[in-house]
Amino acid sequence: MERSVVKIKSITNVTHDVIRIVTEKPEGLNFIPGQATEISINKSGWQDQRRPFTFTSLPENDYLEFIIKTYAGHKGVTNELLTLKKHDELVIHPVFGAIAYKEEGVFIAGGAGITPFISIFRSLESKGKIGANVLLFANKTHLDIILENDLRTWLGSAFVNILSEEKTTEYNYGVINENFLQANCPDLNHPFYVCGPPHMMDSVLKQLAHLGVDENSIVKEAL
Repeated sequence: MERSVVKIKSITNVTHDVIRIVTEKPEGLNFIPGQATEISINKSGWQDQRRPFTFTSLPENDYLEFIIKTYAGHKGVTNELLTLKKHDELVIHPVFGAIAYKEEGVFIAGGAGITPFISIFRSLESKGKIGANVLLFANKTHLDIILENDLRTWLGSAFVNILSEEKTTEYNYGVINENFLQANCPDLNHPFYVCGPPHMMDSVLKQLAHLGVDENSIVKEAL
């Protein structure tokens, strides 16, 4: 599939700055949970402005879902998405992405970096195979936690949050560091799935290397 124009079925809010867009699904489009596509807006001046977004729906769904962090102060694609409504059109480009589920392990996400893992967890949950997977999720405040209720339902106590700009008795405070990793994943002999902002990715990957995690055990987006 080179590109397809799809109509928006719905746009709803997930958090104060994250939206859920549901669209038609082009015939013949296939993806693996964790993969993404580039999207552009099908209106004058925006068709060539492509941005990568992860599929958060399941491959078997008859629709596509994208959970997208928006930046209202930026005059870019995500800001323009906030102006769209039902029946407006998006352009879906070829599927790509190196993130895919291998076996039980630790998922480490920062902010909107959770999106590749949403489809993976949904797929595992639908098959009754959540197993012993653990999610370490870093955000600024509790209001930034995407799909908190869903993730807690799927993962229970294996859903571990840490907040960098809010102290509360309900969540860990600080950033993901070696002590936090050792406290929440004492067994390092399994896959680590990592996705987040570049600075967080760089930090976490260095910490995992320092802890002796085999680079081949780390699943992340290809550079």
